[in-house]
Amino acid sequence: MSEVVEWSNMGGFFDSFSSPESPSDLGLARSAHQPGSLEPHTVVVLPSYSVGDSLLAHYAERIPALEHRQLLSLLALPRVPASQLVFVTSQRPARRVVDYYLSLVPARRRRDMRARMRIVEVPDRTPRSVTAKLLDRPDLIRKIRALAGDRLAYIEPYNVTPIEKDLASRLGMPLNGTAPELWPLGFKSNGRKVMRSAGVPLPLGHEDLRSVEMVVAAAEDIRRRHPSAAGVVVKSDNSGTGAGNRVIRFSPSTKAREVRRAVESLEPWFLADIALGCVVEELVVGTAVSSPSVQVDIAPGGRVDLLASHEQILGGPHGQVYDGCRFPASASYSRRLAPYGTEVGRVLSGLGALGRFSVDFAAVRSPDGTWDVYGLEINLRRTGTMHPYAVLSNLVPGRYDGPTGRWQSEDGSERCYRSTDNLVDPTWRGRTAEDVITAIRTAGLEFDQALGTGVVLHMFSGLDIDGRLGLTAIGRTPRHAEDLYSAAVAALAVTTLPACATLLPGPEAEPRPRAWPG
Repeated sequence: MSEVVEWSNMGGFFDSFSSPESPSDLGLARSAHQPGSLEPHTVVVLPSYSVGDSLLAHYAERIPALEHRQLLSLLALPRVPASQLVFVTSQRPARRVVDYYLSLVPARRRRDMRARMRIVEVPDRTPRSVTAKLLDRPDLIRKIRALAGDRLAYIEPYNVTPIEKDLASRLGMPLNGTAPELWPLGFKSNGRKVMRSAGVPLPLGHEDLRSVEMVVAAAEDIRRRHPSAAGVVVKSDNSGTGAGNRVIRFSPSTKAREVRRAVESLEPWFLADIALGCVVEELVVGTAVSSPSVQVDIAPGGRVDLLASHEQILGGPHGQVYDGCRFPASASYSRRLAPYGTEVGRVLSGLGALGRFSVDFAAVRSPDGTWDVYGLEINLRRTGTMHPYAVLSNLVPGRYDGPTGRWQSEDGSERCYRSTDNLVDPTWRGRTAEDVITAIRTAGLEFDQALGTGVVLHMFSGLDIDGRLGLTAIGRTPRHAEDLYSAAVAALAVTTLPACATLLPGPEAEPRPRAWPG
């Protein structure tokens, strides 16, 4: 069910990408932003959801809430005493929300932490990324430059497109992210090629397909080569977290004309995307299937650092859409994920990629109890597993141990978590940050600095939009984290709400997704 192609077969692919020069001052600025550093510097956090117009239009009101996930970057300030953080957003977070994040760190550090954070609001509610809005405000660009002064500085973006590159030029600061010229490396077809060259096993499949005829032929070839295949997944090249995936299932009696009919019945926007490029690969099945992901960072100079491995929680009509995560990934296969993630990082580093990225896998248990893992895609951007990782690494400092797949705190004890961005109840719309904070506190679930366990909330602004909230529950074991998560959901569901209120999943259907901000 897997395929591996040798390096020698990839020459033409790699030749099509040039390696951009890495700004030398990015390395200096990133080195300054390390725990304990006394080198004055500024980090501009830019939650730049620069994605397709249709997806931006769909998420118009929710864009500020998505931006506010990166407010969790504030938690790094106490650990880097000479840092200044400038957070750019299209909606200023409520003072109570900032106070809440300050309450998560020791009291003696809060005044200094507040003094070193700056929030720059770009008051524009149009359905555009905050980068596009900021480019319309030269006065705010000048303000950010003035805030940085003559310190070392760099931009920490969500993703990098030509408009982020333009903004970086105007600010005179380097971007900690992969250059726009290399963005196609994260497309589904190219991602399979990169993973293949790194020795990662892949589901049986085909890349660079651009028509219904090619998709049908690829599906039929997979059935011919693996007659017991349960189906195929058709993946739009430039999409993310499953929003651009469609599943076509097979039965022993499925005919080629039925496969064609299934493909032709896909949404018009998806059929249009097929013409821009897609992948068809075998639907991975087994007695159990999970969706682990490896988070990696590429530093200037090419160093590859493995950050963590997670279990992704998927939902949506086809079980393909990102909904949350658990840390750590299962010990049954996490040791194999680490070297695969590192090797993919080395390939990408050689091509000039920078900053955070993730590699998504499918893990499949066979009837004999053994597990196989298959690479699914590469995300050349920050993902939905990055902000809960920021919560853990800043509130319970320690290190990720690749061989064991575990987080070891500075005292040697382990930490785990369960996180989501999608606690949704329509009756929560308009509920205050104070109310949900009180609900968690009253239940005795708030994060305890001494114990290094408890619940951290985020995305408060989503409450005003559609009754949506995010949280990360940190425990000493996976079971402890899961219990804290369940207790938090229960506490939020009953506090000050009507007895009939229920916790509902978030809406997953997208009108024309091009890249999901997960």
